[in-house]
Amino acid sequence: MRMPTLRFDNVSKQYPGGRVALDGVSFAIDAGEMLFVTGHSGAGKSTILKLIQLAERPSRGAVLFADRNLATVRGGRIAGHRRDVGVVYQNHQLLTDRSVADNVGLPLLLRGMKRAEIGKRVRSVLSKLGLEARANALPTQLSAGEQQRVGIARAVVAEPKLLIADEPTGNLDPTLSAEIMALFASLPERGTSVLIASHDLGLVKRMRKRVLVLDHGQLLDDISPEDLADE
Repeated sequence: MRMPTLRFDNVSKQYPGGRVALDGVSFAIDAGEMLFVTGHSGAGKSTILKLIQLAERPSRGAVLFADRNLATVRGGRIAGHRRDVGVVYQNHQLLTDRSVADNVGLPLLLRGMKRAEIGKRVRSVLSKLGLEARANALPTQLSAGEQQRVGIARAVVAEPKLLIADEPTGNLDPTLSAEIMALFASLPERGTSVLIASHDLGLVKRMRKRVLVLDHGQLLDDISPEDLADE
């Protein structure tokens, strides 16, 4: 039996001031699985993503990544963990003084990959995202949609064990949204699990993937693709 890529075991998160963001949430993501987490604003979606990348720590319960309890990952080992997790941010977080190609290649550079191999990988992922003509541009010269695609390219270029994305199609038109989702859906066959937080219920239903539904920090439902297909 394969171990899950990620497991939340009765996880709660309370922020200073008393706000409960998560309350006893449990779920697991298998290797090569793609799923969505949805719910109202403030339901706890972003907190789940922050706990996965160690931007926050749980108040109770355990988050396990490849069967390692993330509570044991401290100090210099945090960077190593984050190399296994690709993150697509809402605000892109691109380096404005570096070219598109340099932004996308950064995770590979941090891994110590040879520059020739970095160049090959970067060209390939930029081509898949329709950005090959923008490789030498600076992020400030790009549209919001192009910046979003650069952020996605940077997250997928290193083929991480898990990719997490917070509203990744928020700034994209419907056609490009569908293309980006198709790219995400192709990652599991290469061994990357994918977790996407999204408000876009229409998009989520069309993808026919498992859906976690959060409500006020609690896991209200865990809907299988088969159940979605019946609706």
